[in-house]
Amino acid sequence: EAAMLRELRRRWGSYKYRFVPWLALNLRRQRRTLRYVPETSQDKIIADEDVFETLLKTFKALFINDFSRQADILALLPEVKCQYLELLTVEQKQSKVNCCNHQSQHVFSPEEVLFNTLGFAVSRDRSSLVSAGTGVFVTKGFVPKGTVVSMYPGTVYRKHEPIFFQSLGNPFIFRCIDGILIDGNDKGLSRSVYRSCSRRDQLGPFQMSDESWLTAAPQNPLAVGQYVNNCSHEKAANVCYQEFDVPGHFPVELKQYLPNIVYSHDVESHLRCVVLVTLRDIKQGEELFSNYYTVVG
Repeated sequence: EAAMLRELRRRWGSYKYRFVPWLALNLRRQRRTLRYVPETSQDKIIADEDVFETLLKTFKALFINDFSRQADILALLPEVKCQYLELLTVEQKQSKVNCCNHQSQHVFSPEEVLFNTLGFAVSRDRSSLVSAGTGVFVTKGFVPKGTVVSMYPGTVYRKHEPIFFQSLGNPFIFRCIDGILIDGNDKGLSRSVYRSCSRRDQLGPFQMSDESWLTAAPQNPLAVGQYVNNCSHEKAANVCYQEFDVPGHFPVELKQYLPNIVYSHDVESHLRCVVLVTLRDIKQGEELFSNYYTVVG
């Protein structure tokens, strides 16, 4: 019995800071156990326009790379199809590929597309921190300071929406400034909820979100931010979180790469995303470390 109690205490000690009801009761006394951000603060390291342009550039490159599988979407968007055919032709000329036959284009992996587009690639691997499990590394290229280097995927819960059962034993719940929560867990009940919401919101051939981050091979190579470990005394933070609301004019054909979905379908507001932005230049081989308490402003 004593051993069982010790094990229960150990598990509680590991998870209590991510346990939503516990946090709600202890927020005033334990502000530092949570990403506590005063209402008047901001977390903008770079402009929203820069985040938007980075996502747009990356998603367009992923779309063109996967062009042969986009036929159903493009059939409903003839003007968009013409634009992408022009972009594809330019890309093929640059690659010295036969521009008359886009079906024969070379298909790159998502990581290769990211490297070709932004000059770096990131992926999950065993963390350099002892007992930290999985981490995220820059596996190729160079990332300048002030660059979107990954995204935090998951189901987006607004205030007072039910997340009690999803929060049990869940170390992947991220709290935004305004109290919005993002559940980045890719297993168990969290996984099921995300898939259910994603399929609920699909409009014909148009996917409103990306489910592939739940697998070992994400279609959006940036969608690994939930595995970025917190900094330590030995490993200083080199990235920080920045919230970003997806604007209404975001291209519908590119929403298939957004790794977030709202829990409540009837809520009319912009989709909340969280990106990780570099605080300094990061070289190939370095692991990403965040600060859960980063506040700017």
